[in-house]
Amino acid sequence: MPVKCCFHRSPTAETMAWSENMDTLLTNQAGLDAFRTFLKSEFSEENVEFWLACEDFKKTESAEKIASKARMIYSEFIEADAPKEINIDFSTRDLISKNIAEPTLKCFDEAQKLIYSLMAKDSFPRFLKSEIYKKLVNSKEIGNHKKWLPFL
Repeated sequence: MPVKCCFHRSPTAETMAWSENMDTLLTNQAGLDAFRTFLKSEFSEENVEFWLACEDFKKTESAEKIASKARMIYSEFIEADAPKEINIDFSTRDLISKNIAEPTLKCFDEAQKLIYSLMAKDSFPRFLKSEIYKKLVNSKEIGNHKKWLPFL
């Protein structure tokens, strides 16, 4: 069994660390799950789903997969009346539409930056004030006290 060093974060510290910045939240699976739950409650989960799809897309190596994944992202998030259409400006949407015939790994970068910015400025601060986040922090604190103070 691996030994945890003295700098290992407790579950409470880990949950509190999500408030440091959105990258900390998005790179932690439990944080990402909580954020997705929050976004679903606000009917805006397409933003994080698009961001994650772009992160996955950028790791694609074969040309065939680049083309098929790009078409999937385009049809799911970008085109007009897409099932999970994201809120981006006309010029960004138009540029992607023109470049989708010969997609590159950077074809969604501008839209991904816009969505990240939207989440960072709008959704993330609301998440930190949400009952979902507060309950997680409180439940982790109570759980930790029970570990150290079994009489609680």
